[in-house]
Amino acid sequence: MANIFIISAPSGTGKSSLIEALIAKDNAIKKSISVTTRQPRSGEKNGQHYLFTNETDFQRRLKDGEFLEYARVHGNLYGTSKFLVEKELEKHNDLILEIDYQGAQVIRNHYPLSICIFVLPPNKTLLRSRLEKRNTDDIATIERRLEAASNEISHIFEYQYVIINDSFDTALENLVAIIRTSRLSTKNQETESIITDFLKGN
Repeated sequence: MANIFIISAPSGTGKSSLIEALIAKDNAIKKSISVTTRQPRSGEKNGQHYLFTNETDFQRRLKDGEFLEYARVHGNLYGTSKFLVEKELEKHNDLILEIDYQGAQVIRNHYPLSICIFVLPPNKTLLRSRLEKRNTDDIATIERRLEAASNEISHIFEYQYVIINDSFDTALENLVAIIRTSRLSTKNQETESIITDFLKGN
């Protein structure tokens, strides 16, 4: 049985890098590619990092019921395609959804067994520094992102797991451990035939 892992974090926390590193280590887990109206950043590829589109096309897809969840974040629309999610689950691939707390709430309604992970920055000062070093936003945008971070973090207790991304290698080890632990749950292991074999005579 495939797992859905929801990973949320404030912008600049490093969740995308953690997810990429995880997928490089584990070919049994895939990332759900979100549809967005945001412009690609340097190095981002359509179909690999996001499915980039425009506002008109996004609104058409929304009207057609394509999205499991969607949100407007920092002026841009992001959506999770239910068709892409179902396609990966049919292949029995574990799936990562990189979405915010609002999207997580909606996804849990559709998939109650989703495993929710929140990535925290070590502190606000370091998060500000990381956002400034990205050199993609002006000061006003950085302030909005920091304000949004406080709001997102206020929802942290809706998540089962928390990872503090102070040391990237340690954070990645912890993320791998959560994935491994979740796969060992009796609810998720493919052990039905073994259990049936032992209990069929009882």
